[in-house]
Amino acid sequence: MALGTATAPYELRFDAGRICLDLLATTHPGERLDALEPLRAWITGSGLVPPGTPLTHADTGWLVAFRELRAYIGQLVSECGSSRKSGQSGVRNGLRNAPRPRSYDLALAGVNDLARAAAPPAPRAVPGADGLLVRELADPPECAALLAAVARDTVELLTDPVAWAAVRECEGDNCPIVYLDTSRGRRRRWCSSEICGNRERVARHRRRAALARA
Repeated sequence: MALGTATAPYELRFDAGRICLDLLATTHPGERLDALEPLRAWITGSGLVPPGTPLTHADTGWLVAFRELRAYIGQLVSECGSSRKSGQSGVRNGLRNAPRPRSYDLALAGVNDLARAAAPPAPRAVPGADGLLVRELADPPECAALLAAVARDTVELLTDPVAWAAVRECEGDNCPIVYLDTSRGRRRRWCSSEICGNRERVARHRRRAALARA
């Protein structure tokens, strides 16, 4: 399983631009974190731990905890996104000040609690096999520490107006993936040019071919 940017729709994805959004992407096109092996692969591929960090101590409790955090993130991103889409009319009509649903409050409390529950894993620099310094962890990371790192990334994203203004939802058909658009001119339309972008190009070609035949 590739740990870089995915080139197939069923691989783990690490191209959303933020760790918290990469975690959110594990719900599409189906449940990606359905066992410990893909969870360990996601933790490493997301950069939460250095490559080669032992994660054999992870158990099913980790799966439950990461899925719960993911649900919190999804609720917050969805609700904040809806508020943004209301635009200036939402401000004039008082929508921004309207009471949030209880699910939003619970999700916000959950993320805040996880963000402060433990310190994220502390890296250290050690000489590698070639003599160059590499990053490693002094001890195997605990689940609470990893959750804290993702929760803090969520807090930073939601409270940074510049970063949040760059959050986009993929324009691909039936694709709910949310990503951070850091492209020049903020013109990125798809979560992945190789996946949804390619599907759109293929569909466009087929439409042109159908019109030509007609």
